[in-house]
Amino acid sequence: MVICPAERHNLHQSINPVSIYEFPIWPFSKTVLGYLSEYVYAMTAIAVLSVWILLHKGFDIVHVANPPDSVVPILGIYKLIGKKIIYDQHDLAPELYAAKFGQHRLLSRFLLGLERCSYLLADHIIVTNESYKKVALQRGFVRNTKVTVVRNGPDSVATSGDIHSDLRRVSANIIVFAGATNSQDGLDGLCCALHHLRYTLKVEDFYCVILGDGDALESAKTFARELRVDDKMWFAGWVTDPGMYARFIATADICVAPDPFNTYNAQSTFIKIMEYMAAGKPIVTFDLHETRCSADAAALYARPGDFLDFAVQIGKLINNPELRYSIGKLGTSLIQNKLAWQYSVPNLLNVYNCVVGLRSELPALANDLANSPAKFRNDS
Repeated sequence: MVICPAERHNLHQSINPVSIYEFPIWPFSKTVLGYLSEYVYAMTAIAVLSVWILLHKGFDIVHVANPPDSVVPILGIYKLIGKKIIYDQHDLAPELYAAKFGQHRLLSRFLLGLERCSYLLADHIIVTNESYKKVALQRGFVRNTKVTVVRNGPDSVATSGDIHSDLRRVSANIIVFAGATNSQDGLDGLCCALHHLRYTLKVEDFYCVILGDGDALESAKTFARELRVDDKMWFAGWVTDPGMYARFIATADICVAPDPFNTYNAQSTFIKIMEYMAAGKPIVTFDLHETRCSADAAALYARPGDFLDFAVQIGKLINNPELRYSIGKLGTSLIQNKLAWQYSVPNLLNVYNCVVGLRSELPALANDLANSPAKFRNDS
């Protein structure tokens, strides 16, 4: 059973064998007060629905995904009646807040306290990568056996050869950004890099498509106009049709991840990196620790904060189709042989086995999970 927000106002639906209980999304301002109101509303809805499910259906495990880290302390009360708690740490909440709003000592200490409480209450902790595991061990003071890495991963390599024919005619060099467009995601830096590509490196034959939405989207549009690259960019917004989204990615010659260096981004694994690799696309990104751990040689890396260097790396791929192809193939190989979701399934099943013991059910569960939709659990 799953509790989650949804734009639809359906209280309940079933996607066998999963029962989904939804609460409606309400619009909140993208400010500190807005986020606080959103979290309070969401936590109240989650708590109420969890009580209803307990009384009418029952459950044995509460698998809690953050942010915020206040959900585990609230639902931790179920430990008093013998329920197990799994804390699934998608994001480092203190670092995420600092990346979005800047450092605030008192609030940072409060967020660290909630995170610490979540670590302590959990019967087991799931994290997305080794950097997050290190944080759990050092900041959470938990033992190594209580933490399991379950990496992000697509189902498999994308095989669609369909392209967006209208977009293909716009330029010989299509650049695609696909992901959330919030303040920590670096769209302003991408605009700067495209400005350098056009006016410093004198490259005119390119067109950049932004697939996504977020609190920094409108300011990025304004910044693009100020830098005189808006005619080279298309802010397409969220593409909810999977087939159309796949066509955009298939049409890309170069994919970009301009996330700037900060303690949050350096330690996080991004969905877009894995999607680019699954589609066999060469990547240009800043040199961040976990990004390099995922992409390895499937990307060209610019010095963090150096927008001209980012433009130079894009230029290298524009001028060298063979390099684009070879780098894209490396990404495909990494997904096929190491990073696809199927390689994370055993780790997830081991968590449930550690918590409640599911050895007799493991083969069936493994088959269900391996054939389930892609497991993406952490991104900006």
